[in-house]
Amino acid sequence: MSEGLLAMSASERERSHVMRALSKGLLRQREAAERLGLSVRQVKRLLRCWRADGDKGLVSRQRGRVSPQRLEASTRARIEELLRTKYPDFGPTLAAEKLSELERIDVSRETVRRLQNSLGLARSRRRRSARVHRPRERRPRFGELIQIDGSPHDWFEGRGPRCTLIVFIDDATSRLTALRFAPAETTKAYLSALRAQVLAHGVPLAFYSDRHGIFRVNAKEAASGDGYTEFGRVAERLRIELIQATTPQAKGRVERANQTLQDRLIKEMRLRGVSDIDAAQAFAEEFIELWNARFAKPPLSDADAHRPWTKGDDALDEALARREQRTLSKALTFSAGGQVYCVETSGPGMALRGARVTLLHFQDGAMRVDYRNRSLPYTHVKTNPGPDPAEDEKTLDVRMAQIVVAAAANAQAQPLCPQARG
Repeated sequence: MSEGLLAMSASERERSHVMRALSKGLLRQREAAERLGLSVRQVKRLLRCWRADGDKGLVSRQRGRVSPQRLEASTRARIEELLRTKYPDFGPTLAAEKLSELERIDVSRETVRRLQNSLGLARSRRRRSARVHRPRERRPRFGELIQIDGSPHDWFEGRGPRCTLIVFIDDATSRLTALRFAPAETTKAYLSALRAQVLAHGVPLAFYSDRHGIFRVNAKEAASGDGYTEFGRVAERLRIELIQATTPQAKGRVERANQTLQDRLIKEMRLRGVSDIDAAQAFAEEFIELWNARFAKPPLSDADAHRPWTKGDDALDEALARREQRTLSKALTFSAGGQVYCVETSGPGMALRGARVTLLHFQDGAMRVDYRNRSLPYTHVKTNPGPDPAEDEKTLDVRMAQIVVAAAANAQAQPLCPQARG
């Protein structure tokens, strides 16, 4: 084989062999075109070049030239330094976005990926498992179905305590409608997110959740009560249907959003130095706009399924308030949350003995006592000791953090024993 052939690529060597066969009459031009995957006109052009310059005429003239799109050495060095120091665990897509947004360096995702590979920063991507069922089609209207879930995670990467992010995402558009940071996944956290959802967009038709005890009564032996959880009663007052999924895959929209949030939101908060729940919640509204601009899709229908909320903030707070029934004692006292209260009256209050009152617990911690369409004033009397609350896998992190802090404080407060001093 000649030196010219050794310098040629495999496709160029194949073209050389075909040109020789053409020149000897062993192939027709149409057969050569089919063999090379080219048009007959292109084959004629290659044959003219080969006859004029030999194998050299088949070699691309771009070989050895510097690409006009090549990065300048200083720009490349700057990008590499940023990838090593500021964006070491960013994916190529997010890194390219941040280089453009924060560093004013416009570079393609593919260029970033190649630089990350050369620096040894490329992250291995998990192989997606084979899809065994057809994905459910999106609902047609915005606000028709909102998928909701809580994501316990180390959102501040050790800069602050572990917490939970409550996520509301629209099924039709993949728009985030509410984000709420909370110490744990609780009914109060979901109601806070629901308040933001209603004030921002209106009342949706339905929620799609998992089978957590916040959304359904899971105790089979439960014989008393109305069969609703506190969140379920609020949803009924607002006329929102509650639908529970039987598997995480069924509510895949919010599950995939949680994975993306645990990547993008964490890095956005790191860049901004966010390290506590209050600062994270203040940034949440800005991040929702960033997310929706990047990931939201147009709905199949232009109609909005949300019902506008026109009754005002106070009426919404009352709808979200937790309700309890209590019977007043002969001394006009009642208990709630381990506390004992006494209803105040201007007279003897004989008519209120044994009366059934309704307690409204508001999101801000306030409580109201209602009796026959009027509110009763009350005072705090004493505190009763109560049992520790039961924990589940989604609230255990908060409880353990409290135990660890208390144990460390006790260890510092206690003096060393005599044997340890010696």
